Amino acid sequence: MNGKINSLDRRKFIRGVSGFALALPAFETFSGVASAAGTSTAKKRLACFYIPDGVPMPRKDDPAFQDWAWFPHGTGKDFKLTKCLDPLEPLRDDLTVIGGLSNPMVRNVHGHSNADQFLTSADTGAAGDYKNSVSLDQVFAEKAGEHTRFSSLVMSTDGGTGSPRGAQTLSYNQSGRPIPAEHRPKRIFDRLFVKNNDDAARQLAMSQSALDDLMEDARSLQRTLSKADQQRLDEYLQSVRDTELKVEKAKQWINIPFPNVDADQLMLDVTPEDPLNYLRTMYELIYLAFKTDSTRSVTYQLGRENGVGASDYLARAIGFNLTHQLTHQTKQPEGWKNFGSYCRFLSEEFGRFASRLKASPELDGSGNMLDNTLLFFGSASSAFHTSRNYPLILTGGRNMGFKHGQYLKYGQGNEDNQADAGVSTDKGWRTEAEHQEAPIANLYVTMLQRLGVETESFAGSSKTLADI
Repeated sequence: MNGKINSLDRRKFIRGVSGFALALPAFETFSGVASAAGTSTAKKRLACFYIPDGVPMPRKDDPAFQDWAWFPHGTGKDFKLTKCLDPLEPLRDDLTVIGGLSNPMVRNVHGHSNADQFLTSADTGAAGDYKNSVSLDQVFAEKAGEHTRFSSLVMSTDGGTGSPRGAQTLSYNQSGRPIPAEHRPKRIFDRLFVKNNDDAARQLAMSQSALDDLMEDARSLQRTLSKADQQRLDEYLQSVRDTELKVEKAKQWINIPFPNVDADQLMLDVTPEDPLNYLRTMYELIYLAFKTDSTRSVTYQLGRENGVGASDYLARAIGFNLTHQLTHQTKQPEGWKNFGSYCRFLSEEFGRFASRLKASPELDGSGNMLDNTLLFFGSASSAFHTSRNYPLILTGGRNMGFKHGQYLKYGQGNEDNQADAGVSTDKGWRTEAEHQEAPIANLYVTMLQRLGVETESFAGSSKTLADI
């Protein structure tokens, strides 16, 4: 057995030109513990954006309610955007605001632990054993990625994966493992548009050879592993298979030139310490990725929950110190206004990006880029880290059959969004909900079907939302 473990060093890994890496998991058995170049005429794109720490939800009897409540006033087609969202008014006919959806499995979990499940609807829980599932974007990417150089682009302000229940990525693979997010604009640009190695073919061949060796060595261990380790090995082998697919994809694209993109106006060395320019650069990179058809699936986590990391600097763009502090200061003078002003800044930049897509015609004459791009913007918290009534905006996708220009509320008993309003302490999230909400997975089934994915269910849900 010692000979076998020596031949399969747990620290052994491979790295190829695609930037992927594989390392063997730690096994309890040994530790004493039990058509690439093709094009598609019907391009459909998806971009998902996450904002942490919820949104302003003052009570109706609070003077701030009229201007700084995040959810619109009214319902259906007859709604009015508050100052939190009114930068999106020019896009009114291209968007739908949604309330009353959440993940039933985590409604009693503190919002700081909830970004992990935003696109998966998994039961990630509040503590203890942790397991996630595949995210919405990766289900779409598996189909859309057949036509593009990159199956998906995973981005965040903080980068990497974070920790369980402390996600710094929105994307999870078929095994529920987090996909590391990139946060450096230059790295993103170089990956999309710069051929970084003239000897790519040789490195790909070496990567394939190393993968073959790893698969053979790993399978030879199967009979010597405990049941728990066999499960770990299965998950590992799935990662190897995923990497094999990346290698094959890279081979298919190796002789296809990268798009020519003018980067003179891009601030590729910008960091979150210059939050306005950083955010605009990240949005511009997404635009270029879509414009060049380098990928059709993007996620961007604007911030990590709980005020951790560089993303907490984003509020400095409008004169505040740290973003997360705004959620704890709503009872101070102009507290709701301050928090709402930050949300207004986020919606303004999101609207700028969506408008850029709308102003860009498709080369095939199928409308503008926004007509063929579905943008999903929201959070897994509403009032002060309460994991209910997710604030959500769907924008674009007109050619996919989405109906817009409306504000939809789902569930019963919280039609005026006052069930958790006014909460400003951690005591609020512990209260039991007396109203009903619908599973957000119903929305995800709807989105996937409109995006062209042949599926009848997602995360246990087989229902759709007909009003969207």
